[in-house]
Amino acid sequence: MSQREEYNVQPDSGRPFLSRYRFIRFPDLSAQLIFWPVMLVGLALDLWSKSALFDWLGQKQGDTLSIIDGVLHFVLVQNAGAAFGIALGQRYLLITVSVLALMIILAVFLLGQAKQTVTVFALGLLAAGVCGNLYDRIFNDGLVRDFIDIVYWPDKHWPAFNIADTMLCIGVGLLIVSAVFTEKSSRRRVQQRK
Repeated sequence: MSQREEYNVQPDSGRPFLSRYRFIRFPDLSAQLIFWPVMLVGLALDLWSKSALFDWLGQKQGDTLSIIDGVLHFVLVQNAGAAFGIALGQRYLLITVSVLALMIILAVFLLGQAKQTVTVFALGLLAAGVCGNLYDRIFNDGLVRDFIDIVYWPDKHWPAFNIADTMLCIGVGLLIVSAVFTEKSSRRRVQQRK
């Protein structure tokens, strides 16, 4: 069996490149109506929250506002690295990694076969989070604006983060949950067929 037969590849020289192959299925309208609004609303919320809080609190590094005393504060921090200070000061590396991550997310959504609503929603959150922090890296001298400060133990602070970081974490969590439940349901179906 040739490789074309094995993958059901049906080339047609008169069609655009991607539509030549029947095994590539683009997302349907319902997936598009989840992914793009989640991405755009998430990005807008992230950029608005950063701008509003930095304007409100006054642009000074370390300025703080207590929301829940001893637990949750808004603090102005500009991070020159990634999570937990990884790749500190490596602006162009972080921009490159962010662009690659965004391209992968878009490829998985557009060319993959994400059929579950949870997966599509998670990909939208990931795209919004990457775009939000990428915007800062490009237009804020490589500094990502963080403002959420959580005290998880007396005098122990989690590194400051923002809405984009929150969307990234939720997106990854949803993908893990989706993968676990998809794998379990696939095993169940295989066992029922036996």
